[in-house]
Formats: sequence, C-alpha cells, structure tokens
Amino acid sequence: MTMQFSEYFILFLFILMGTISLCASLFNADWFLNSRQAATFVHWLGRPGARIFYSLLGLALIACGITGFLTWK
Repeated sequence: MTMQFSEYFILFLFILMGTISLCASLFNADWFLNSRQAATFVHWLGRPGARIFYSLLGLALIACGITGFLTWK
C-alpha cells in the first residue's frame, strides 16, 4: 500500500517541528524559550534543562519522521 498525501504531510511535519525545536534549543532562541508553552518546562527544569529537553524532543521527532518515511509499507 502506498502512502497518502496526508501521511507524507504528517511525517514532514514531524521532521519540521523537530528541526525547529532542535535549532531553537541549540541556538538558545529567546522567541522559543520565552513562549508561554515553553515557560512550563523552563520553570520546572531551568533554562539549561529546558534546552536539553527540547533538543531531545527535536531529535525524537526527527527520528520518528525519518523512521516513518523509511519503514512505511
């Protein structure tokens, strides 16, 4: 069975969001880490801990997206 457009789109979004999360955490982007959504993790883990968390999250999203592209049947 081939992949539908929506499935390609979802996997592409995983890779895109993972790349944004990874780059924002590596470059210590204020626009990302000062956002309301990230503030919870910055409060719980501190800014360095939140950067590590978002780096790992980004890597996981990228890995899921690539794995989906490679193993889809």
